[in-house]
Amino acid sequence: MSRRLSYRFGPRIESDGVRFRLWAPARTDVAVIVDPGGRAEARHRLDDVGDGWRDALVPDAGAGTRYLFDIGDLRVPDPASRFQPEDALGPSEVVAPDAHAWRETGWRGRPWADTVLYELHVGAFSETGDYAGVEAKLDHLAALGVTAVELLPVADFPGARNWGYDGVLPFAPDGAYGRPEDLKRLVDAIHGRGMSAFMDVVYNHFGPEGNFLHAYAPDFFDESIHTPWGAAIDFSRPQVRRFFVENALYWLGEFRFDGLRFDAVHAIEDGSEPHILTEIAGLVRAELGPGRHIHLVLENDANEAHRLRRDAAGRAVGYDAQWNDDYHHVCHHILTGETDGYYADYADHAIGRLGRSLREGFVYQGEPSGFRDGEPRGEPSGDLPPDAFVDFLQNHDQVGNRAFGDRIAALADARPRRAMTALHLLAPVPPLLFMGEEWGTRTPFLFFCDFHDALADAVREGRRREFERFPAFAEAGAREQIPDPNAVETFERSRLDWTELDEPEHAEHMATVRRLLELRQEEIVPLIPELHAADYVTVGTTGLRVHWSTGDRPRLVLLANLGPEPLTVEDGIHGRLVHASDPVEVDAVADRVALPGWTTTWWRYEPSEPPV
Repeated sequence: MSRRLSYRFGPRIESDGVRFRLWAPARTDVAVIVDPGGRAEARHRLDDVGDGWRDALVPDAGAGTRYLFDIGDLRVPDPASRFQPEDALGPSEVVAPDAHAWRETGWRGRPWADTVLYELHVGAFSETGDYAGVEAKLDHLAALGVTAVELLPVADFPGARNWGYDGVLPFAPDGAYGRPEDLKRLVDAIHGRGMSAFMDVVYNHFGPEGNFLHAYAPDFFDESIHTPWGAAIDFSRPQVRRFFVENALYWLGEFRFDGLRFDAVHAIEDGSEPHILTEIAGLVRAELGPGRHIHLVLENDANEAHRLRRDAAGRAVGYDAQWNDDYHHVCHHILTGETDGYYADYADHAIGRLGRSLREGFVYQGEPSGFRDGEPRGEPSGDLPPDAFVDFLQNHDQVGNRAFGDRIAALADARPRRAMTALHLLAPVPPLLFMGEEWGTRTPFLFFCDFHDALADAVREGRRREFERFPAFAEAGAREQIPDPNAVETFERSRLDWTELDEPEHAEHMATVRRLLELRQEEIVPLIPELHAADYVTVGTTGLRVHWSTGDRPRLVLLANLGPEPLTVEDGIHGRLVHASDPVEVDAVADRVALPGWTTTWWRYEPSEPPV
């Protein structure tokens, strides 16, 4: 854990000063301004050291030194800044890598199979909205049964609040939440509770304000490829590739995160060999993998199963898992009946589609998607193990991309949610909870940011235009009701209300979630390495039976009724009943199970018992 990595990007503290470096292939006269605007402001010219790199050693600089790069007509922060004390447009600060004295020096992580992820936004999670506020809630998460805490991106963004996906300085933890040492202290505290720490990173684009790379390194982008955020990042350039490789190594090495979640990698354009994702995974596992449990997770709308392959020993070759949007979408349709947007792709044969997701991961494995105008989507995933996916009933996107940030608790009744929660948390797939989900909060999670002037207007109107194709927002007046992302009230409405835990309804739901996660560790996690095959059948229009097997013997069986009417299942007894979301009638003589409406049951076979 103490191994020091060497970075090309960013300042480096040396014995006789600080070495400042900048890749600026489009500029010939580049300097570093130390203490910009201060009494000791000084200009130091950076030497041309080849391949577009500029370099200078400043003897009087050290940890805490603030600086900007002067590129002739503009002063800009370091694109690999380690901290921005005056926000994204201000000077960068030199940070000592060893500024935090680590306590949990023996921590090596947790195996992927026992992962229960908890996704949170640092600013909206606690009353104080900072790293310290998250740390104050860690005992709550540990007692709940969470094994991994995942932070939405913290890369520096302009303004006081943002989801994190508008970051422009990927190496600099945003000062709105604290200093880099505070983030390291949080990671240390997470490890101290026996939990892993994950960071969400964004390598497909930069935010719309505060990215100056175009001014001195236009080769960072490929103007011939257009994305929703402008010209695509050009991963054919070795310097660009190294920037993002170093960023992944930086979070996992210097900050000791145990895993990364890579945002929307389907939006990464790279025709190189190897693909940048392959290179990152390979170098992470070679540089940091030995002796540590490091986990890499994708968000990938393309459903590229080849990125999730295992070796002969069952270890992930590249990426451990992918967020499974298919699972969410079909569950959401079953719970709410919604068919707008991409939910239309899951409305027919929904119970069977859920069965396929539980058996094989992806619902779409090359089939045409109606939502995508008939374009095929996905790759075959039936040979992947269950833990190659991360399943969820909600996350920041699936809540926040709704016009009013509706939680599932505001959209579905308690009994269906209880049944689906039991299905979700006991399936042999790593589950994810979104902050507040454990107590069934209805607090919305809205889209928020802190832009100003013309950019604020563009973001506000762009947000409202996104919903024009939905019938409920066809009229302009309806779209005007969508909250302004830039308003501070929009952010404040998204902050969790922890006093809800005192209310009986929420306390009861959280007790259920805690018990389910206890059962997961006791009954399900030990089986996961053994489960190599699965199959499912639908029962009537609402019933689903899924069994996961070892060889020809079932080990784990799901029997669920995901509709309002009672359902009797013949040949329904499957070993030992582990959990029922509501009481069921079991007739052992007739081998029959009577399931009330919206009921999930889990059964476990021991190896000595006969097969189903």
